[in-house]
Amino acid sequence: MPHTPRPFRPDDEPEAFCPPPARVLPAGAARPAARVLLRSPWPEAGARGLGPDTAVDRRLDARIRRARLGRPSPRTARRLAEGALSAGRVAQADELLAQVPPGTKGLAGTRARRHRHVGRISEAVTELRRAVAAGSATPGERRRLHHYEDELRLLSGWRPALTPVVGYRPEPASVLHVLPWTAPQGRARRAPHAHALLSATVAQGWTVTAVTRPGPVPPTRPPRAADAEVLDGVSYHRIPPVRGTPTVTARLQHEAQALLGLALRVRPAVLHTTSRAGNALVTRAVAEALGIPWVYEVRELPADRWASSRPAEAATSERHRLGSAREVEVLAAAADVVTASRAMRERVRDLTRSLPTGPVPVRVALPAVGGPYLADPRPTEEARRVLGLPRTARVVGAVADLVEHEGLDDLLRAAALVAASVPELLVVVVGDGPARPELEKLADELGLRERVRFTGRVTDEQVVLHHQAFDVFVAARKDRAVTRAAAPTETVEALATGTPVVASRLPVLAETVDDGITGMLTPPGEPGTLATVLRMMLECPAVRRCLGGEGRRRAVPARTWHAVASDAAESYDQLTGGTGSAEEATA
Repeated sequence: MPHTPRPFRPDDEPEAFCPPPARVLPAGAARPAARVLLRSPWPEAGARGLGPDTAVDRRLDARIRRARLGRPSPRTARRLAEGALSAGRVAQADELLAQVPPGTKGLAGTRARRHRHVGRISEAVTELRRAVAAGSATPGERRRLHHYEDELRLLSGWRPALTPVVGYRPEPASVLHVLPWTAPQGRARRAPHAHALLSATVAQGWTVTAVTRPGPVPPTRPPRAADAEVLDGVSYHRIPPVRGTPTVTARLQHEAQALLGLALRVRPAVLHTTSRAGNALVTRAVAEALGIPWVYEVRELPADRWASSRPAEAATSERHRLGSAREVEVLAAAADVVTASRAMRERVRDLTRSLPTGPVPVRVALPAVGGPYLADPRPTEEARRVLGLPRTARVVGAVADLVEHEGLDDLLRAAALVAASVPELLVVVVGDGPARPELEKLADELGLRERVRFTGRVTDEQVVLHHQAFDVFVAARKDRAVTRAAAPTETVEALATGTPVVASRLPVLAETVDDGITGMLTPPGEPGTLATVLRMMLECPAVRRCLGGEGRRRAVPARTWHAVASDAAESYDQLTGGTGSAEEATA
């Protein structure tokens, strides 16, 4: 009887295709489950993707410290190495694996996972194949091999296979957006940004449909396709997930078939998708089956994003090389490529320069604002009252995903230097992410426990209020490939509320912040220089008013979703033969 592998989740890459368990378990159950697992023989399961939790992180630290002081059993050392890899601590994992003798059960799987974590995907496959050939592989290692081989296949050129549709006739002036996020009511910060563009496109006379790719399957509810939700003229659909689909390629094949089925119902003239794992492959397959153009919106390069949270060797790894080659392939296949920054445009051009036809043409659609950001900002005191922030504090704020490359550790170190001369200092960090435990720990070590507030995820209305409550907004990004080109919308939002910005001197941030006019640019990775600039701005209200006022004047109304949608509609017209709006097409 043939062996059928059970579903396997790529546990050290929750951002790629499979969301972490915290998004499957109810909010009240995820962290207690993590704590229980960390006390069990399987600490790696407790550390893996169950959401930022300082207590969970410290329990893992405590177990690793005890292992250093004593002589852990090979089984314990290997499982702690799994936990360290789940937390992205490769050096700790290597230290623990050095204590595991050859032949230990499960060692090949952990070593393979270590190889894969830094991008050595072929070495990971080879490690597991040797264990299988030697007859020592566990069932889990056999499953892991099956899925690592599938991942290598995906990176090496696999594409969804669809039968071409004969006689397809699209509806005029209609576009189908393939999104990686839920509808605007979802938790993702980017979902409202996407909806703002889509609803503005409706105002341009286009029929707009959006579909989100599957997330996790809630254990208490069978997968099903939800009824379409119509919001501001945009019809939202969701591709239902399928339980038991064992591999990434099988899931992408299912998604391509489901997307094709939806497209045959709504009959778009053009498809539009964003740069997220799998989006381009699925959208390209459907566009080619229908014989219609597709637009690729490059907000970040997936290979660069993947490498940004890993050791330096990942940026030159096999995984990064293969991922970049796949990105070149889909960039060349798209009918229109659009980026959110001129820096990303140059990155795309550099990446595709070796194509026989030369670098792909790239259209730029800068980050925009709308809705509450266009109205006059409410007074700082009022925003602070609503949020419960001290009225007399000097508030330095950040709104970001809590990941290493956002440089929030540099912001905290700068705040520690400023605190001595600015006793009213308060740092407010809005957002959540895997770096939160380390950031909270750093704040304690720097003596900033009473001066730093981590809000976690907040509503979009509260994000606006926080921007209005800040004296200074900080984007202290580190110098990485992903941060040099990927444009943060939060910086434009800060400018639109009249808040002066202090940002790292990186190409993409220099496009948004005019140094000395709408804000200040400082060298990335230099907390001392950042502290000097922050101290000056906090002590000079006139400077803050001048920079903030000019920032708002330049951001509003120049950077609005209406302007972005107008450019998008013009591009769609060109791609579809200039059919224009639905009214024009039927005139």
